[in-house]
Amino acid sequence: MADMEETDFNYILDDWFIESLKTYKDLHVYQLERPTQVIEWTSGKTVCVAGYSPSKNEILELHLPPKLFANENKGLCAERDFKVVHGGFTDGPVRCLRHVPGTNCVVTNDGLTSDLQLWTVGGDDSDVIRRTGSVAGTSVSEGGSRIAARVSSQVLHGAQSSDVRLTQLSSGQILYTLETDSADPLSSLQFVSDAVFLAGCSNGNVYLADTRTSAGPQLSPPPASPGESVLWWTDASAGPSSCSVVRLSSSGQAVISDLRNPGGAVSRAQLDVQSRHCNPDDVRVSWAPALDDCVAVSGFSGALQIYNTSVWRTELQEAQPLFEHRGHAVSSQSDVFVTAHIWHPERPRTLLSAASDGSVHVWDWVERAQ
Repeated sequence: MADMEETDFNYILDDWFIESLKTYKDLHVYQLERPTQVIEWTSGKTVCVAGYSPSKNEILELHLPPKLFANENKGLCAERDFKVVHGGFTDGPVRCLRHVPGTNCVVTNDGLTSDLQLWTVGGDDSDVIRRTGSVAGTSVSEGGSRIAARVSSQVLHGAQSSDVRLTQLSSGQILYTLETDSADPLSSLQFVSDAVFLAGCSNGNVYLADTRTSAGPQLSPPPASPGESVLWWTDASAGPSSCSVVRLSSSGQAVISDLRNPGGAVSRAQLDVQSRHCNPDDVRVSWAPALDDCVAVSGFSGALQIYNTSVWRTELQEAQPLFEHRGHAVSSQSDVFVTAHIWHPERPRTLLSAASDGSVHVWDWVERAQ
């Protein structure tokens, strides 16, 4: 029986490999010692990852395969492997990690408290990622802090809507606090401009606030969701041609709103995802920074899905993915689920994804002819 299962697995893997030759422009694979829930760009060619097991974990900066960036004559570029550029160790898990733009500093949270840990990546010709400080949080939360960073070494952080603050890392000075009456656990924090940020809550509430003013934030409640209570995840895209918010529920319903009126629904869809019990850290939804109207969804299974939201309508409808990356599930003989993903900031169809088996993939899918 075991031999038959092994044979079936090999057939499935072979079929997917043959299919991938037609569906991927690039596909590179790396194996971590332990799985990661964080992938963060530190440059256009390097990312940080870190383990989330309860004990000691690695924190690494990886250089993506040079072959990925060879515009012409890819066959002449032999280097197709990830390379560890800098590395270090953490005493606990890493559930959230953000790079501070313009610096060699990353900020992490362990998911156990709202405190932040500060790290320096390399420097002085060192290949070490070393712990250099901390920032005290304001609450004890099992969900841990969400983090957003901006230039000038200013970090927005908080575990709940009632304790979001903007901190200057160099001095520890608190520059701004979000004034709310609620204490909703956060699922995301992100800047949508130099001063304006969005705080997405696990219950679907979204706060839009401006750090330049003491005025209260704009609160948008979650879309109506019949049946049992659900978790929500949020991402915003703010650019010269679009300013949209996507909210995704644990039941697979996605709702698009205009950032100028986040309480209204421009379009919605029921996504083709596997329903399962989700924790707040499981699911990711993210807008493509260089591909109009596309979002990536992961965490429901071993697949990562890309959806084209431009075809969605105001009324709820079922939506099929534009593309589905199944490589993590196909190449593993155990049940796996995607733990993290991130779009490349400039390459439209290039993403990195990580899974619960420790695999990390970087891939660029081929646009299908219309």
